[in-house]
Amino acid sequence: MLEEPKSDYGTLRNYVNGEWTESTSDSFEHVVDPATGKVIAQVPNSSQEDVDKAVSAAAEAFGDWKRTSVVQRTRPFFRLKQLLEDHKEDLARTLVQEMGKVIKEARGEMLRAIEEIEATCAVPTTTRGYHQENIGPNLNLRVTYIPRGVFFMVPSFNFPAMVPLEYYPYAVAAGCTFVNKPSPQVPITQTRIFELIDECGFPPGVLNLVHGGRDVVHNLMEHPGTEGFSFVGSSKVGAELYAKAASLGKRGQAATGAKNHFVVMPDADFEKAADAAMSAFFGAGGQRCLAGAVLVPVGEAYEPMRDLLVEKASQWRLGHGLDETSDLGPVVSRSARDRIVTMVDRAIGEGAEPLLDGRDVNVAEWPEGAFVGPTILDGVTPDMEIAREEVFGPVAAISAVDTMDDAISLIDRSRYGHSAVIFTRSGASGREFESRVPVGNIGVNVGVPATQSWATLGGLKESAYGSLHGRAESVLFYTDRKIVAERWD
Repeated sequence: MLEEPKSDYGTLRNYVNGEWTESTSDSFEHVVDPATGKVIAQVPNSSQEDVDKAVSAAAEAFGDWKRTSVVQRTRPFFRLKQLLEDHKEDLARTLVQEMGKVIKEARGEMLRAIEEIEATCAVPTTTRGYHQENIGPNLNLRVTYIPRGVFFMVPSFNFPAMVPLEYYPYAVAAGCTFVNKPSPQVPITQTRIFELIDECGFPPGVLNLVHGGRDVVHNLMEHPGTEGFSFVGSSKVGAELYAKAASLGKRGQAATGAKNHFVVMPDADFEKAADAAMSAFFGAGGQRCLAGAVLVPVGEAYEPMRDLLVEKASQWRLGHGLDETSDLGPVVSRSARDRIVTMVDRAIGEGAEPLLDGRDVNVAEWPEGAFVGPTILDGVTPDMEIAREEVFGPVAAISAVDTMDDAISLIDRSRYGHSAVIFTRSGASGREFESRVPVGNIGVNVGVPATQSWATLGGLKESAYGSLHGRAESVLFYTDRKIVAERWD
């Protein structure tokens, strides 16, 4: 039985200079539970004054924070890790309410978010630089990592807890200060995490939270006190922000769109491949950058993979994400639902065959919810929009091919280069696939090739902007390298 979800989180506040403050703006947006259609919070569209206060606080704090020893800078994160552990179930339930994913996925997200903090605690090692003696006569060389200044974050809606924690903890532990601007669709989880941050002993101004939308992003970008930004979201917006940062002489890193291919060879274990495909295509409502988008069965893999996927997807139960029996929750909003349905409409109009149609699902308990059921389209050709553009919904497009060369050609022609996976029993096929596909994240008999907190994020082509892509690699993004050649006679 579904436990009654919290119905009112109130009007959210900003966190600036170590204090919770009301926004000076008189403009607010609704935060809606996508399963119930009910408003559960109000989030401000923060003003220029709010942004100025946050950046000024971060800039003021930077002077002392950068001179604080790296060991001391990481100590508050040990405390934060413990607090996140203590509150992970409550936070998981909160992010279900604002984003819609089912509770088991939200719990998994919280575990991954906590792993980011664990990796952050290793910053004394990842920022230690290096020293070389006698590079010339009585000449030594030192390289040290120097924190750059104030950065800000523009995260996506699909992982309200994890995505921001893939970035700002590393920046802060490396000696920078930060302004986090959550997605206005899902601002509650980060607000609650900042309530825990407030207990951890960070000096005022080191970490700040400012709510709002597009205007706040541009105010942060154009503020002379910021050094750069981290972004997760669409390719269109990421490219715009990256170009603007470059024009202002600022740093930018953007993890952007995807159109991921799921290749199944004739020698694969079809049952395991189909189970993995269910998670890849329909997990989190297909709303993740690592989601499967195009199923590419090769040769004789076509019929068994098609039939298994339809059979398994037909059994999934839709419901509120807090219901432990739900397999699939709503997408993030009604507008997202309408956009997904429209893309499926167009695909069918272009000739795709709907083997499973989730456009008009009826979830009796939640008639106002933004639900889209698992949708499987067969006969999808490379020229169709559904094969080329990101759907960000629970939709699997099937494009059967004859050979692995054909499959790789499909992947190669995409303007995205985020992820691709192959299921095969052949080591030779796996190695060839890994070598030839032009993507940043590759799965071999792994349906969702998620990276780890101590590694980095992959992304080629229009799936990323900037040469440093996040997580532990962000230490390089948020710092400068100071190179010292010294001779002592």
